[in-house]
Amino acid sequence: MIRVLHSVSNMDRAGIETMLMNYYRHMDREKVQFDFLCNKTKPGAYDEEIKKMGGRIYHTPGLNPAKYPQYLKYMKQLFEEHKEYRIVEAHNGALGVYALHAAKVNKIPVRIFHAHGASITKDWKLPIKLVCKSMLPANMNHHFSCGVAAARCYFGDKVVDNNDYELIPNAIEVERFIFNEKVRTAMRKKNGFENKHVIGHVGRFMTQKNHAFLIDVFEEVAKKDSQAMLVLLGDGELQEEIRKKVNEKGLNDKVYFAGNVGNANEWYNAFDVFMLPSVWEGLPVVGVEAQANDLPCIFSESVTKEIGLSKKAEFLSLQETPLVWAQCVLDKLKDSNRKDNTQLITENNYNISYEAIKLQERYLELYEEQK
Repeated sequence: MIRVLHSVSNMDRAGIETMLMNYYRHMDREKVQFDFLCNKTKPGAYDEEIKKMGGRIYHTPGLNPAKYPQYLKYMKQLFEEHKEYRIVEAHNGALGVYALHAAKVNKIPVRIFHAHGASITKDWKLPIKLVCKSMLPANMNHHFSCGVAAARCYFGDKVVDNNDYELIPNAIEVERFIFNEKVRTAMRKKNGFENKHVIGHVGRFMTQKNHAFLIDVFEEVAKKDSQAMLVLLGDGELQEEIRKKVNEKGLNDKVYFAGNVGNANEWYNAFDVFMLPSVWEGLPVVGVEAQANDLPCIFSESVTKEIGLSKKAEFLSLQETPLVWAQCVLDKLKDSNRKDNTQLITENNYNISYEAIKLQERYLELYEEQK
């Protein structure tokens, strides 16, 4: 058995972490085991499941530049105590260079950078991220990416044009997300959504996900459709700000904050339309999940077109007004027929049952090449 060390923020329910767990659950763990290098001390929702599957969780001093000597010391000790690590894979965006540099210094032969985002968040950390991004090529020796746009962002045009990267689809457990009429009825009854038109969104409350715009769009929808409801799955640092905006617009009885749930697959059944007006994305797992459920989907044009698997997927510019978006939502609400999309998802290489085997074999190849 080989062990792959994944550098993450922490193993909470979010896009990258959910993708990793999808692959992890479908690995032959007698051949490949996942361990997690968490850079936040906050416990993650997946921690207990990881431990039950034989995975280890380590907590670093964090990705603060001022703490880098401590980080490097921690990693040196970790690699000295665990000689079995030959593969390190970083999922932290530009800050993934911390794990990769530490791995290089400690002579770990396989250093994978896994690109997930098609843009770099422009916050106060931007200068640090840009410096870290410039250091990535010297510290990684394998390029993984969820899609072409993310690969172009982190690896550059030359790598993409030469096809010098490996595409690792954000694959899902398809059978969990296929539309189920009985689950739909039960979820809508349980939450008081009977006879409602439910617009759904799944995502962390952060600038990237553009919840403020989503609320503006829903306000316009609600003006024209008295039965409209907006359901928001997830939590995050901007949740209170969005709650305040909902309150100011007098939409409290029409917007439901479901929180960070463990049954998103059931919630998709309760939705009538799925919206993702993100400022940027790599290749969002939730977009694959929603289309597996055969939901009409509205994505912003900032989301990579690679996610448009279904004929029910539409892309709108964020330069369009909330009114234009609202009209698109109202049009999508007319499409109520849902079918089994297993074939669609599988043909587009997002079925985890097949993709996990491919990734497992790739890890084994990389390990064998370093012997």
